[in-house]
Amino acid sequence: MLGTFLNAFRIADLRKKLAFTAAMMAVYRFGAYVPAPGINLDAVKGIQSQFGGSNVLGFLNLFSGGSLSRFAIFALGIMPYITASIILQLLQVVVPSLEKLKNEGEVGQQKITQYTRYLTVALAFAQSVGYVFLFRTFASDANTKVVNNFNIGSVLLIVLTLTAGTVFVMWLGELITQRGIGNGISLMIFASIVARIPHGVSAWWNNPDQVFKVMMPLIALAVIAAIVYIQEGQRRIPVQYAKRVVGRRMAGGGSTYLPLRVNMAGVIPVIFAASLMAFPPTIGELIHSKAARDFSVFFNPNGTAYIIGESILIVLFTYFYTAVTFNPVEQADNLKKYGGFIPGVRPGRPTAEYLDRILARLTFPGALYLAAVAALPTILINQTSANFFFGGTSILIVVGVALDTMKQLEAQLMMRNYEGFLK
Repeated sequence: MLGTFLNAFRIADLRKKLAFTAAMMAVYRFGAYVPAPGINLDAVKGIQSQFGGSNVLGFLNLFSGGSLSRFAIFALGIMPYITASIILQLLQVVVPSLEKLKNEGEVGQQKITQYTRYLTVALAFAQSVGYVFLFRTFASDANTKVVNNFNIGSVLLIVLTLTAGTVFVMWLGELITQRGIGNGISLMIFASIVARIPHGVSAWWNNPDQVFKVMMPLIALAVIAAIVYIQEGQRRIPVQYAKRVVGRRMAGGGSTYLPLRVNMAGVIPVIFAASLMAFPPTIGELIHSKAARDFSVFFNPNGTAYIIGESILIVLFTYFYTAVTFNPVEQADNLKKYGGFIPGVRPGRPTAEYLDRILARLTFPGALYLAAVAALPTILINQTSANFFFGGTSILIVVGVALDTMKQLEAQLMMRNYEGFLK
């Protein structure tokens, strides 16, 4: 891996992309420490205990890199954009006009992206209003005042600032995707989780439960090993290309393979499921009533209901996202177009049915793997009654995003005839 980075820094183009990605991540982390205007910082520090790692606010604070507990301008993070993306992708299945846009290629995708941005602004605005009143509630319980002058002008200024912060983060993510290395949105979440590692290590080291202190590193290493093993697993479908006569020369021929990964969806289903499962308890926290608080406690990120719900959503989103990213009919048509065929399978529709059958068999264990990795560490930690910053979902996202980013860097190096470390 060190050799890969050294080779990357020897190439001017890759060096610029890495530097640009690092600069954008630094801007993102800087915004996590800039407080929103009109906020009493002393009052915010006094209520940070509300954002512990065992409730939904602690979970959202983890995904924002600590911005939420500081009431920073990036307090909402990238979660409104992810929620908007989920909504738009689900609507493409049930709304004919959106499905038509999806099939129009790049032009249609640009329109869907624009709709996602509009929905992100609306969700960020609504969520900002909720957080302002939520912080006011916490401050009232602690006999402090978070907003110095709580009036329409001050509230509107804070809401617009948080909404603009979300739009800016969304723009940074798109810039990283276009001009940097890796997926910008995934790297934003990666940076937010990694930024909380010192707090997590401190919580682990100072935990009085000795069993937890011994088990946690072993659990983390086992989860990381399982993630790497499954993420790199693939089913190689042999493909044979027939020879063709081009002019007076014989061209083509030879054999290769079509790699189908066990987990073709990557970490996207985990991010989607975590974002969707965080929505109900967030609403429960925003509504100041006993029933709403009980509802929020019921969907605690370390609770049974949350773990079951998240596991089901991960399985569903894995199938959904795999179907979106890999089309067996399109793959079969491409093979037939370029004279390729799978030995023992007729070209055309039989090839598409064969690929679809193989993909369904691969997706099922891949979906179960994602759900298990996200749920099992949390279950084991709950057995020790220990409060920790990270669960299986966080580890899965960090390792998965790191692997995907290194693969993109590896691809850039391979195009320039450098040998990388990912085989």
